[in-house]
Amino acid sequence: MTDHGHALEFGIFPTPEASSADRVLELAQLADVLGLDLVTVQDHPYQARHLDAWTLLSVIGARTTAVRVAPNVVNLPLRPPAVLAQSVATLDVLTGGRVELGLGAGAFWDAIEAAGGTRLSPGEAVDALEEAVAVLRAMWSGEGTVRVDGRHHRVHGLHAGPAPAHPVGIWLGAYKPRMLRLTGRLADGWLPSMGYADPDALGAMNAVVDEAALEAGRAPEDVRRLYNVFPSRGGGSGLRGRVGDWPEQLAALTLEHGMATFVLGADDPDLVRAWALEVAPATRELVEAERARVAAEPLDAPGAPAEDAVADDAAVERTPAPGIPAAARPAAAAPPFAPTPDDGRRLTGALPWDEASRPRYPDIADSSGYTEAQLAVPRHLVDVHDHLRSELAQVRDVVDQVARGMLSVGSARSAVNAMTMRQNQWTLGAYCESYCRIVTGHHSLEDASIFPHLRWTDPAAAPVIARLEEEHEVIHDVLDDVDRALVALVADEPGAMDRLRHVVDVLTDTLLSHLAYEERELMHPLARHGFH
Repeated sequence: MTDHGHALEFGIFPTPEASSADRVLELAQLADVLGLDLVTVQDHPYQARHLDAWTLLSVIGARTTAVRVAPNVVNLPLRPPAVLAQSVATLDVLTGGRVELGLGAGAFWDAIEAAGGTRLSPGEAVDALEEAVAVLRAMWSGEGTVRVDGRHHRVHGLHAGPAPAHPVGIWLGAYKPRMLRLTGRLADGWLPSMGYADPDALGAMNAVVDEAALEAGRAPEDVRRLYNVFPSRGGGSGLRGRVGDWPEQLAALTLEHGMATFVLGADDPDLVRAWALEVAPATRELVEAERARVAAEPLDAPGAPAEDAVADDAAVERTPAPGIPAAARPAAAAPPFAPTPDDGRRLTGALPWDEASRPRYPDIADSSGYTEAQLAVPRHLVDVHDHLRSELAQVRDVVDQVARGMLSVGSARSAVNAMTMRQNQWTLGAYCESYCRIVTGHHSLEDASIFPHLRWTDPAAAPVIARLEEEHEVIHDVLDDVDRALVALVADEPGAMDRLRHVVDVLTDTLLSHLAYEERELMHPLARHGFH
């Protein structure tokens, strides 16, 4: 098993057809709204049917708020590395650190030569790529002058910069042994594709990357394993069967070969939705369950260190005092936990639920007795809720700008749809990918959410959890009402602005009431039992 323990990521790889530019942008925005991690595009500057990769990625970056963007992969023979470094860093700065770099040595040499590039032998192309990586990293340092005396790429005295907003990952599209060794020595990620590297070939390729990483003084897990995947057509290579069959295949790729970022080649919005709402969370659930099982194996399990090899003091620190529940042990002096208070103010006449009928968690004691580590769990929930409250203020501001004629309705709808709230991850799942709670009603992910865990570990919380789930559905419907009201405003329907203001007020009342209730009632269960 070569699972490197990386958090799983999921992205898409739409075809950058110039004749379907609107479709490509809509897919990218859909990926952003659905909470996917990556949007990548191929880079073939000699392909007349394709949009230019960097121009397209720049527009995608401007129209999205959270998803990261990357070329998959840059055609290095037609992108001088010093200029490429500035392009990458500039877009990374403008998007707030949302750019990564897939990089290739080059292919289709007739077309490259036709576009003005220099034809290279396979060995020369690898040398050129290694020189380019040196140029890129020196330019991104933002310090001093850059000097790289390569055979193919030479930079003499150029001032470094601009520096990107975050450490940009360099992912190499590699298949042959020399490129794989270069990946292990220098790269942040390995990015092969199904069809060129099918699952049965990954083991041998991974071994080359791992060996090169170790020889360079690196750990194999320093190289993230990414994988471009495609639905199988006609029995060829690709993900087999229906969408529901894919999570098991992807989980096996993670657990057996360490692949941790999956990028789906897809141009169908329904397939992108299924990828985000069904495949990604189900794959994460399978992987996390296996990782938890392996972590829970006893120390004397096969392959584990012998018990007498563990230092006594470490064993004492790891073993809880017998007979004393963790929550009842003496606690470090932790600041008290205070759920966000509900001031009771309402903008509308009535909520879509009866607050007085809400179940209460039976323990109403304060947070004293919990350690700082235990209280970090409910405090993290408050942090997420604060972000949702902040986005609610943005919604209200957007609507106010529309009412005052400062913002177009189309821009307002795009802004609302891009917000995290639109992803329907209303509780811990908003920041904990492994336990996301999707409440669209199209697919239940309760087995992967935190709620079944709390139901099982703390039955007293079950009525509260049931009520929270009901309220999630109500809030989802209110969000749809906001979107419909914006559509009505576009159509210039009578009374549309008054309707929009009303539904945003309903959203404000329901959301603030719900978040305060959730924080108050889940404090004890979360502090005692954590997420998992």
